[in-house]
Amino acid sequence: MLAGRRILLIIGGGIAAYKALELIRLLRGAGATVAPVLTRAGAEFVTPLSVSALAGEAVHQALFDLTSEAEMGHIQLSRAADLVVVAPATADLMAKLATGLAPDLASTLLLATDKPVLMAPAMNVRMWEHPATRRNRDVLAADGVRCVGPNAGEMACGEFGPGRMAEPAQIMSAIAAALGDGPLAGRHVLVTSGPTHEPIDPVRYIANRSSGAQGAALAAALRDLGARVSFVTGPAAVPPPPGVDVMRVDTAAQMLQAVQGRLPADAAVFAAAVADWRVQDASAQKIKKGPQGPPRLAMAENPDILASVARMAEGRPRLVVGFAAETEAVAEHAAAKRARKGCDWIVANDVSPGTGIMGGAENAVTLITAEGAEVWPRLAKDEVARRLATRIAAALT
Repeated sequence: MLAGRRILLIIGGGIAAYKALELIRLLRGAGATVAPVLTRAGAEFVTPLSVSALAGEAVHQALFDLTSEAEMGHIQLSRAADLVVVAPATADLMAKLATGLAPDLASTLLLATDKPVLMAPAMNVRMWEHPATRRNRDVLAADGVRCVGPNAGEMACGEFGPGRMAEPAQIMSAIAAALGDGPLAGRHVLVTSGPTHEPIDPVRYIANRSSGAQGAALAAALRDLGARVSFVTGPAAVPPPPGVDVMRVDTAAQMLQAVQGRLPADAAVFAAAVADWRVQDASAQKIKKGPQGPPRLAMAENPDILASVARMAEGRPRLVVGFAAETEAVAEHAAAKRARKGCDWIVANDVSPGTGIMGGAENAVTLITAEGAEVWPRLAKDEVARRLATRIAAALT
């Protein structure tokens, strides 16, 4: 898959550095060559000998290597590769690139390269969630740096949450996507996400508890498989993933217009929790409380975005996937929705009180297709997204 490609692999300092050894093995097995760079901290976790033996090349560690620097070796090294991969990408390495610091070989290579950069972050959950790291992530995303992971799980320090480095196989998929070699390369996938806000007056609206986390994770997973992703999102709590074409909307009517403007597509996935109803005549001024009592709100039905695309006479995507948030008889209601809307698949989840799914970090879904119902175990939303993206890729190839 990666035959003839050259990967510059920067191994940062962290317990996840051991996964870089398996990544090297997978890269070479796929036909790529690997130029390894080991930071000083990284060498505390894996040895230069181990890295060199697996890569089949000498490990680069020092910036001031007189032999290579006589020919500006760091420039040549940074530009001879097709892709620069940082795994693990520590908070320190991310901060250096985001702020333009270059005190060592790894950070100098990142500044000197003219090739795309893919980072696999790995750090303690508190470090990942720190405002400084969030700022650096936003800067890197704006600069075009891709990220794969981190995954949620138990840390080496004993804490639990996002911060685990993505698994080598997951990084391999992201590398293929970054190089345009993923299974969805050349495909266009439309994804909707988040809630919609239907105004009552200029300061009040009707909404739901959707965070947009599942839709954002799915857009990222499809991007990592090489797809060009159009991401139509309502006012979600979760930011859009980098590397996708983002369209922000508020209402269901705006979402329908944005969807129609991004067709045609090879596949369309409607993960947004679109409000079924809106206030028929929203007030142009704030409604005041007074002796007349609560206002009487006349409701109107919102457009059915999923059905309108699934039943298109011309230009229908090859695969149309809907989502169904249910609180009872989940599979039965979802199967009925699939038939009623005319879509190919329905991803149903139980959002009843106590599940913590709507707005939470995990999901438990049932995939409804023409072949029947397939119950998935409760998983992190990122993992649900990866599984669904893989199924979408298989359906389109």
